[in-house]
Amino acid sequence: MTTDPVAPSPVDAPPPTPPAGAPDLPSAPPEAAPVTAPATAPATAPEATPEATPLAAAPSDEAPAEPPVRGPRRPRPVLLLVSGLVLGTVAGGGVGYAIQANRPPTPLPPVQVALPAYPAGALDPAVAAAAAPTPLTIDGDLRKLLLTAPSGSTAWGDYPDTPSWITAGELAEHEGKTAAVFKQLNTRGFRRAVEIDWKQGDLKVRVSLIQYTADRAAEAAARTLGRTLEPFAPEANGGYEVDSRASYWAETTETFYGADAVAQRGTVVMEVKVFGTRPVSPEVVKDLAKRQWERLV
Repeated sequence: MTTDPVAPSPVDAPPPTPPAGAPDLPSAPPEAAPVTAPATAPATAPEATPEATPLAAAPSDEAPAEPPVRGPRRPRPVLLLVSGLVLGTVAGGGVGYAIQANRPPTPLPPVQVALPAYPAGALDPAVAAAAAPTPLTIDGDLRKLLLTAPSGSTAWGDYPDTPSWITAGELAEHEGKTAAVFKQLNTRGFRRAVEIDWKQGDLKVRVSLIQYTADRAAEAAARTLGRTLEPFAPEANGGYEVDSRASYWAETTETFYGADAVAQRGTVVMEVKVFGTRPVSPEVVKDLAKRQWERLV
């Protein structure tokens, strides 16, 4: 395959070389830098040239089309309903006010009315006594119901050797857990208490009566429950118990043997406690408990 030679383009051809001895020809003037318009000058639309101006559309013989005519607006159902409700409420209120204003005023009833009258009747004492609150089973001075110290006995320390009133705090001090017993007495209807103490031979005796309020008689009965007791009297609501093992006095190393009896009558609880350096005879505590019970009944 052969290729025909291509003549060089006049643009690509090198410039002709001048003959020797010919004067130098001036070179072509440099291209002028483009002139930039000032930034602050307002922009003006360039003049349209005949070549850049588009041809105007030829006028048409047909008339311009008119917009379609809209039909009449139909009322909306929701708007009609709301308007009817508002107008009905306003009209009804106005009519009601006009009717009420034309009515004569209604006289009010008198402020003070007659008190109801009850026929006088005879009072039945039996019915009144049955309706009255139940009185306390035991009332009055509890010190008169306590046993007295036997002849030949002596006082036991600072404890009262004659029937005396004692507080809930003094009663709680007789127990090992003083704070717990004090709280229990004051939260379970404790009313009052009396006590007598004496010492005879190697025995120390304490007899006390503890009374609860009328509505907490169950607390009195609870002091006799939860223990295995032997009866000291057929009709007594309680019993006695004798310890076979020695115990320690609080905060000491001294030991003692104990025996106690407890019984409840109404709102009153009787407690008989006997302490000895040797086991206490059951007959001693039974005799004391029986004599104290007889003073209650």
